[in-house]
Amino acid sequence: MQIQTVRLHDEDAKIIYQETAGLAIITIHRPQAKNALTAKMWRELESLASQSLQNPKNKVLILRGAGENFSAGSDIKEFHAMSLEQAEQAFIEMERTISTVENLPLPVIGVINGPAMGAGLELALACDIRIGSDKAKMGIPVGKLGITLNNRFAKRLVDLVGPSATKDFVFTGRMYKAEEAFHAGMLNYLVAEKDLTKFMIRMGKLVAGMSPDSLLAVKKSVQQCTESTPALWQGATPFVSQNDFAEGVRAFVEKRQPQFKRPQS
Repeated sequence: MQIQTVRLHDEDAKIIYQETAGLAIITIHRPQAKNALTAKMWRELESLASQSLQNPKNKVLILRGAGENFSAGSDIKEFHAMSLEQAEQAFIEMERTISTVENLPLPVIGVINGPAMGAGLELALACDIRIGSDKAKMGIPVGKLGITLNNRFAKRLVDLVGPSATKDFVFTGRMYKAEEAFHAGMLNYLVAEKDLTKFMIRMGKLVAGMSPDSLLAVKKSVQQCTESTPALWQGATPFVSQNDFAEGVRAFVEKRQPQFKRPQS
């Protein structure tokens, strides 16, 4: 087994990369921040996902979070020190990482043992198959942050749960618990936490035993079936609101309710 640990800030902030028996396994490890990813961590995650292709023995990529979290998404406190332009660029880089995982020419299995929130949810949805434990929670509570859910972010949710449920996620900030997420199609499998690692490895080996050509072909075919016309991406919605983002992030850091103002018409 090959194990590579990339430390990004301190002893508790790292991304662990492993290779074993045809499986590449990436573990996000930042327990003190619910596995929230900084801009540097997003870039490193993209690099490690691409690295999984370098070993021809790798047949499947497994993506998981350490402990009882998948990922709380991006580090909101980091945004507090950014300008709007810097924050928008950070989201663009984040989307590039998520798209890299989504378009990887390997099957990607996401393992959700706890909350997958915001961009963490988007990262989970970019996986081809998602295995959840009974502690899984999934939501995208961006309404209090002035994050405007770019078209690509929205599409991943719409493809799985439909337009109305997608709007409900943002309008109300609701979160699906494990059973709700499973029945909504956001989780493909739901297993007890104690069985999660064993099931993850068994599923990874099962998929790895299939024809690589068949797996890649169906991945491309499904993507083509769900792709929208290029017009959807013309004039795409920005990721951050010019009016509300700064106040939303400030309120998050100050642990208070945001005071948004309706824009003048």
